[in-house]
Amino acid sequence: MPERCADTVGVEEEFLLVDAGSGRTVKRADAVLARVRDTDLTRFHAEFAATQVEAATGPCTGVAKLGEELARSRALLADAAREEGLELLSRGTPRKVSTHPVVAPGARFHRILDAYAGVIEHYEACGCHVHVGVPDRETAVAVLGHVRPWLPTLLALSANSPDRGYASWRTVQQSRFPGSGVPPRFAGAADYDAHIARMVACGTLADATQSFWLVRLGTKVPTVEFRVADAAAEVDDAVLQAALCRALVHIACQDIGNGAEPPAVRDDVLAAAVWTASRYGLDGAAVHPWLECRVPATAVLDELVARVTPALEERGELALVLGLLDRRV
Repeated sequence: MPERCADTVGVEEEFLLVDAGSGRTVKRADAVLARVRDTDLTRFHAEFAATQVEAATGPCTGVAKLGEELARSRALLADAAREEGLELLSRGTPRKVSTHPVVAPGARFHRILDAYAGVIEHYEACGCHVHVGVPDRETAVAVLGHVRPWLPTLLALSANSPDRGYASWRTVQQSRFPGSGVPPRFAGAADYDAHIARMVACGTLADATQSFWLVRLGTKVPTVEFRVADAAAEVDDAVLQAALCRALVHIACQDIGNGAEPPAVRDDVLAAAVWTASRYGLDGAAVHPWLECRVPATAVLDELVARVTPALEERGELALVLGLLDRRV
């Protein structure tokens, strides 16, 4: 396994700000963020929508410590929101949307609005993004190929934006952007960068830091960034995503070190699996990435857990993950 692969994990959590009385989202992110201070481990940020705030942890080596920090940052943001007469909502999409455009101030945000127009004017979608540390960008790109088949299952497990018959309406909204979904296979970091540059040149991405894939490379330090999960209803749900994502990267790095090729999975089957996960979550069918047919979603989840069990055992996290799964499934 490449040195220092999957040693660290961090989480970015996005939240909605809602009026305590009506439950409708409100554009008060600046006021709420003015009331919180960064901690030693967590930074608080504005998001594209002025109805959203974000808490981003630094790298942690243990998911138990990560969970403590996530609970702390949620409490700080909830207190700040309450002082503004608002509530903090951790959900993939709002129950009641803002009646006005939600774009926050800023030149980059308004370039994005110009690019995507009505698709993004009222876009209020929150995710739980997991960053897993890797030694370098070449390793990160190789890992992308190995984790692709498991992205729909991570989505189904996280589904937390029920609306219009879908378990994850956030995923449906996100699918309207160019290049959304599971990333293609890349030959290496140069191929990945060239793809991003082409999409910027074609005008479908605002800049080289933007993409809409469900997993991608981190833009500042070498990480694999999982962007597949809906905002976690509870801290335990975020911890579960973090533990499973890191374990998947751990196993992928072992396979890469052993010279194993990424699993052969058809792009159209993965697209079908993402749609099915967004439709049903864990409460119905899933598309099996290799059998290429419908199976119970819990059956594919069992396969994912079996795959990552050695990594979880090595880190002493198996009992924690199994306990969290028992409460979730």
